[in-house]
Amino acid sequence: MRVLVLQGGGALGSYQAGAFQALRRHDFEPAWVAGISIGAINAAIIAGNRPERRVARLRKFWDLVSAPVPWHPPVHNDNARIAFNETSAALIATFGVPGFFMPRFPPAPLWPPGSTQSLSYYDTSPLKATLHDLVDFDLINSRQIRLSVGAVNVKTGNFVYFDNMKQEIRPEHIMASGALPPGFPAVEIDGEFYWDGGVASNTPLDYVLTDDIRDDLLIFQVDLFSARGVLPTTLLEAAEREKDIRFSSRTRLNTDMNKRIHNTRKALRNLLAKLPPDLQEDPNVVELCRAAKENTVTVVHLIYKSKNFETSSKDYDFSHLAMQEHWAAGEHDVDRSMEHPEWLQRPQNGETMVTYDLTGEYPAAPAKP
Repeated sequence: MRVLVLQGGGALGSYQAGAFQALRRHDFEPAWVAGISIGAINAAIIAGNRPERRVARLRKFWDLVSAPVPWHPPVHNDNARIAFNETSAALIATFGVPGFFMPRFPPAPLWPPGSTQSLSYYDTSPLKATLHDLVDFDLINSRQIRLSVGAVNVKTGNFVYFDNMKQEIRPEHIMASGALPPGFPAVEIDGEFYWDGGVASNTPLDYVLTDDIRDDLLIFQVDLFSARGVLPTTLLEAAEREKDIRFSSRTRLNTDMNKRIHNTRKALRNLLAKLPPDLQEDPNVVELCRAAKENTVTVVHLIYKSKNFETSSKDYDFSHLAMQEHWAAGEHDVDRSMEHPEWLQRPQNGETMVTYDLTGEYPAAPAKP
């Protein structure tokens, strides 16, 4: 089964859209899309459209929410771009993003405590209208492609996945996955309130790996924050580094842990195969055999790498210029990945889970002969 896993990351999500466009060029059509926050919105647009319309719908969304700034940096150097990006992000924080969110008026502190308006700086009702326009929820609920989006229950703190194979998906489920406080309000679904899944974990990879242990999986995981980086030298760099660490959600640690689990299952299978025939029917052995069954997993991991001129505002800099750059970076990274066709094959040499990437988060893949 081919799976697309999309991390949260606000304005950086156009990197995922560009990656998906390139994946389509290489004939990769996912049977399952899982996302959190902006990844959930991209995932809903993909799952909620016919294959031939998906890229155009993604482009329409990102053109809608990327604010065209009426000027460009006067000179092309990092300091000029930092000033441009910070100005763009400040304008967006002040005036909102078309089709996505708008500032509350009066501001949240002036509303009565406990009211919806008092609990967030922005109103996300424009996003609901955008989802209705760009996503066919009847198509999602026909289950032609699997869709899973993660959110956090505000009262219990428990992580929850809304999955069209298990329930009907509505715009509220997508909005809940992207309701990052205190910017955005919690979303009510069936009497419960939910926040952005990134509050607890910003990647749905664990859900994919634990919910399907039967099918062989080829996973393209598209992350927007890198766990690794350089030591900051300024306050802006420190703020960006903290955000990268927080929202990378220990992706590498989680992947390594799942690889260890796969190796343990493999060792258990090998051990059980050595048992004498009279023990093979023992109920405990039968149960262990059942637990030791597993699929093979290949993860091709793409991680957006920030430019020198990007700061902690990169995830809410919805300028059209930034959107185009992120989109192009996603296309470029997928095209580079596809230079390694061996990555798309079933794991060899008895391995049950392998991970490849171009970013230095993992050991480099062997060079092609």
